[in-house]
Amino acid sequence: GETSRGIHGVSFKCKRETKTAIVGHTGAGKTTISRLLFRFYDLASGEITIDGQNISQVTQSSLRHAVGVVPQDTVLFNESIRFNICYGKVCAESAEINAAAKGAHIYDFIVSLSKQWDTEVGERGLKLSGGEKQRVAIARCLLKDPPIVVLDEATSALDSITERTIQDALVNLTKGRTQLVIAHRLSTIQDADQIIVLKNGLVHERGTHDELLALDGEY
Repeated sequence: GETSRGIHGVSFKCKRETKTAIVGHTGAGKTTISRLLFRFYDLASGEITIDGQNISQVTQSSLRHAVGVVPQDTVLFNESIRFNICYGKVCAESAEINAAAKGAHIYDFIVSLSKQWDTEVGERGLKLSGGEKQRVAIARCLLKDPPIVVLDEATSALDSITERTIQDALVNLTKGRTQLVIAHRLSTIQDADQIIVLKNGLVHERGTHDELLALDGEY
């Protein structure tokens, strides 16, 4: 039912410039947390605050300006690569766009294309590989320059070689930012400052990778 898919009694804090990972089986409530953060739906009870401000009291645009996301399946528009990266900051100058593309490790790929920045990505980005789409999402986020970044299963669908290059780009993106990582693969979160293990919509365990291994529990 609806209640089993929700979360209840979940409470945690993410300190500035730290990495918090959320893990748990399918249906544990991981994705619900990111949807609540973006206010795709509002809380029935409790509150989410950023810098002490309740997110339900601020405008959608200011909230989304503060939070960037690299989703599992990046939504691309049937437009140029430039348009898709600049979606993060429409008024960006070319030096900023180039820097974002370099940080996302996609600059060399773009300039190798015959139409370069004007290359159309196709319907839902079908002309790009999964890894290229992820790098566009990372470039978009770098250009937007938000203080908080949500990585939602950002590498779960990629092969391990592609995943490594994406990880390098993610290091550039997450430097100096507060990270919330919704994770399936444990390899990507072992360095997290705190790991929240969700089970049936509740916080089941929390701690660092080593602390949770020592517990020898769900994690």
